[in-house]
Amino acid sequence: MASTSVETAKQPGAGQQLLASVSEQGSIGHPYVHSDALLQGPESARNLADLIHYLCTLHGRYPGVIDHAAARVVEAGPRAWLANASHAFAGERAYLARLAVAAGPVPSTPGAGDSDATVLAQRHAVEMLAQSERNGCAVGAAMGVYLDWSAIRGVLDTAARRFGIEAPKFAADEGQAVAAVADGFAEAPPLQRALHFGAQQILIQHQGLWDLLEARQQARVS
Repeated sequence: MASTSVETAKQPGAGQQLLASVSEQGSIGHPYVHSDALLQGPESARNLADLIHYLCTLHGRYPGVIDHAAARVVEAGPRAWLANASHAFAGERAYLARLAVAAGPVPSTPGAGDSDATVLAQRHAVEMLAQSERNGCAVGAAMGVYLDWSAIRGVLDTAARRFGIEAPKFAADEGQAVAAVADGFAEAPPLQRALHFGAQQILIQHQGLWDLLEARQQARVS
């Protein structure tokens, strides 16, 4: 029994699990995020425009993942955090809209219809996560978007410099602050599992988006 207690005590809390997932499975680890083709190659303007417009489809519409989650959660801790996160992400949507105007139209790409359908399906998937009846799932989805946005924001700021847009200050909380909210909310194992599931599913969708954008970039040069 004592051994079981020790093992339980060694398990990371919900917040550290969340941060580990974002670090290991989030956008920061996708090779296209750091590629010359996206960031500084001769076709980077087109590739950045592609990213911006597809992000607008996935996360540029109100209400988004964080807003949906904020409307469903009743617990005080995550509810207060979600209210602040929703306000911060409204600024990110406005930034995306400005970038989309500056970047110009979506670059012509073979198989565009299939690409559009894929991203629309992704948007439906993330909205369903944010409206899940499973307690903790919506909070995890919102935290997944919020924490993974740091890597996405880095690419958007590169696009802003390319298109002559002044990047606003990124108003996101530090990861450890988000982790502390997750720890306070998801102390029980079922809540931890639900929160982790919601975040992981968002990260899967983001990885899928980067895969799609990379495939579209390759299709334009083939």
